[in-house]
Amino acid sequence: MDRPLTGIRIVALEQYMAGPYCTMLLADAGAEVIKIERPGSGDPRRSIPPFAEKDGTRKAGGFMAYNRNKKSFCLDVQRKEGKTIYLNLIKSADVVVENLRPGSTDKLGIGYKDLKVINPKLIYAAISGFGRLEGYKGPDSDRPAFDIVAEAMSGIMHLVGFEDKPPSWTIYGMADVYTGLCTSYAITQALFQRVKTGKGQFVDSAMLDAMISLNERMVMLYTMTGEEPHRGRLKHLYPRGAFKCKNGYLAMNVPDDLVWSRLCKSIGRDDLIDNVKSKTGTARAANSDFLGPIIEEWLSKKTRDEAEKILNENGVPVGSVYTAKDIFESEQVKARRSLIEIEDPDVGKYQFARGPVMLSGAPQIETNPAPDLGQHTHEILSSILGYSDKQIHELINSNTIGIKP
Repeated sequence: MDRPLTGIRIVALEQYMAGPYCTMLLADAGAEVIKIERPGSGDPRRSIPPFAEKDGTRKAGGFMAYNRNKKSFCLDVQRKEGKTIYLNLIKSADVVVENLRPGSTDKLGIGYKDLKVINPKLIYAAISGFGRLEGYKGPDSDRPAFDIVAEAMSGIMHLVGFEDKPPSWTIYGMADVYTGLCTSYAITQALFQRVKTGKGQFVDSAMLDAMISLNERMVMLYTMTGEEPHRGRLKHLYPRGAFKCKNGYLAMNVPDDLVWSRLCKSIGRDDLIDNVKSKTGTARAANSDFLGPIIEEWLSKKTRDEAEKILNENGVPVGSVYTAKDIFESEQVKARRSLIEIEDPDVGKYQFARGPVMLSGAPQIETNPAPDLGQHTHEILSSILGYSDKQIHELINSNTIGIKP
């Protein structure tokens, strides 16, 4: 049985995180992903720590995590012959994914306008900070951006942290990963539409757009009430946050009065259900200094597992705040196979996060390790493009391509 995207060829002019995460998901879905890399250096993430090391070989963990199931093709597209090779490869491609600086591919003559002439069915997905689609360009569209910029300009950083502290970022690479996920979703839509129309199209994916869509609550509050949300506790909802137990923290959210009544009964404080200080979400938020110690007092006598069991059984959804060690030891994570083991022939076995969804009608994903730099250059040139060994040797000597030693 094939994976959903088996038979789809994707050429990836990608680096760092957003593009690689997008194509990793598509590779997991069965697509053939050909990753174009600079001869000699490759994706910059190959040189960013932490590293896995064994017997003198060193590989970057971040690169290993986001580049499984891909092929590495070392090709200098800035050279005349390299550009010719790239354009020939595009003739047989279904999708291009690119997250280089806006305008760089157009300057080289390998942007969407150039490629759709030689392959009208091509789907070209461009990931950028601020979007590139004609008719939707803004004053920032040509700017480069890393993910923290999108977090900041989407308003998310304004909400993260404490009232008396500066804005804070969420987790490393969240905007990159979420934008990559959104882009993979958009590409599958474009592939489905191509079945109907026979035509390719330009997929425009902006990190700022992705993060604003993720920050839906801020947008909703402002348009409905004119209210400017701030860091810290919410004005109309409490309890929400991490509360200390005997051996760690428990995450809790009480969205309405029904769940509040269940919480009160669980901790033996039925008197708080209709108390004027706690009968509504707004009242609870205003009196969090009164209610917080009551909740924490009950939790202080319970371990995370004890509190979690009691509250979940009584209809109060809670969860332990996991450390990395907790994740790797979690029976739920193991049952879901949320972590997949990948064995690299040089540095050994490691576990990485699986993609976020599973399909009942598709086989398990492949677990091929991230490729070495130029590992598949010869294969692609000979098997796909028909180059002879002599021609390949000449390309190596001219530094147009790179091949794994």
